Amino acid sequence: MEYQYPIDLDWTNEEMMEVVAFFNAIEAFYETKVDGELLLNRYKAFKSIVPAKAEEKQIFKEFEKNSGYNSYQAVKTVQNGSDKKYFSANDK
Repeated sequence: MEYQYPIDLDWTNEEMMEVVAFFNAIEAFYETKVDGELLLNRYKAFKSIVPAKAEEKQIFKEFEKNSGYNSYQAVKTVQNGSDKKYFSANDK
């Protein structure tokens, strides 16, 4: 699937890479499996770049529109998950 990531051109290259890494983890959640700790660590890095909830929602909405993947639901599934190490959208 070809789509663009929601990137702010005011971010540094490192920040852009962190955001892309987070969305890669979201893609893994929906396409295969993802290590829950890895996804939460990447979300934490994402939140250090995008601390405002309104901006986060806007970026998540744009990513979902482009990819079909709901970042909020993926993060919530892992946060509310048991002691499992790996998570997938297929586990719901």
